[in-house]
Amino acid sequence: MSDVPRDPSAEADLQTDRPHSARVYDYIIGGKDNYAADRETAAAVLANWPGLRTSMIANRACMQRMGRHLAELGVRQFIDVGTGIPSSPNLHEVVQEVAPDARIVYVDNDPIVLAHARALLTSTPEGRTAYIEADMRSPEALHTDPALRDVLDLSRPVALTVIAMLQFVEDAQGLVEALVAPLAPGSYVAVTIPTADLAPESRRLADDYTSSGIPMYLRDHAEVERLFAGLELLEPGVVPMPRWRPAPGAALLPDTATNMYAAVAKKP
Repeated sequence: MSDVPRDPSAEADLQTDRPHSARVYDYIIGGKDNYAADRETAAAVLANWPGLRTSMIANRACMQRMGRHLAELGVRQFIDVGTGIPSSPNLHEVVQEVAPDARIVYVDNDPIVLAHARALLTSTPEGRTAYIEADMRSPEALHTDPALRDVLDLSRPVALTVIAMLQFVEDAQGLVEALVAPLAPGSYVAVTIPTADLAPESRRLADDYTSSGIPMYLRDHAEVERLFAGLELLEPGVVPMPRWRPAPGAALLPDTATNMYAAVAKKP
């Protein structure tokens, strides 16, 4: 079952004259839902670090491993913050392959993502998906949204996935704490987040994003670990993204092939 929002394409201001992180990401991984401002920003960051495309593709693969692992741990409710433009397999496709009755709520603030929600919201008959147009920087509004509470039971554990999003928030630790606080004990938070530790070129990349109007903040290993204060980190802890529970027998990318850490933690 899917809760499909209205098609906003005729009424929404898509702000095509300025870049948006979801559309820059879409262009870099080969998507078609982007505009000149997004492509100009993408060209600048790729010129400074051509490896960004590899890192972004690895990020999606890591998200899929995280989703599958959480479903295998028994999680049946998911909130995906900063969904981005649909690119199959999406989170619900991964987790419902393990647990067809899983329920997933997607959250994003880009009207283009909303315009594509029909493609995004294709649940199994046993499960359910929904989409909320919201800003992750307003966690209270997100957690009290009637659509979220209609789909999920927040008295039971939830997996919160924040994939490649916290670099756009200055107070990332405060935001994680606010997003996790209303969740039931036994809930999980899964994060991927850029760093300059692995690829120093990321500093120029962050400067390019910031100068284009998308402020980006990079975190070192210690800062990323602090995001999970009060939570129980799952093995293998905070690690370079390719080393977060790789598939058995998979060829691993070098740590320096990506610029992101990955981790999953449990709320006691």
